[in-house]
Amino acid sequence: MSNTAILSSKFQISIPKEIRETMHWSSGQEFVFLPKGDGLLMMPVPDLNQLRGIAKGANVDKYRDRKDRF
Repeated sequence: MSNTAILSSKFQISIPKEIRETMHWSSGQEFVFLPKGDGLLMMPVPDLNQLRGIAKGANVDKYRDRKDRF
């Protein structure tokens, strides 16, 4: 994909339709911006339901909680 956008005088960018549709992004969706060298990584913030079960089956044998700290 080589779509481009121009930064407006209000510092806004419109995401090209092809990218929005490919990524299944919708209006009102929240994003996080992460500086990456001379560029920027933009990712949608997942909602809580999308994170449910993400650690299922994780090995917690050597897990440390706050009681283990000095």
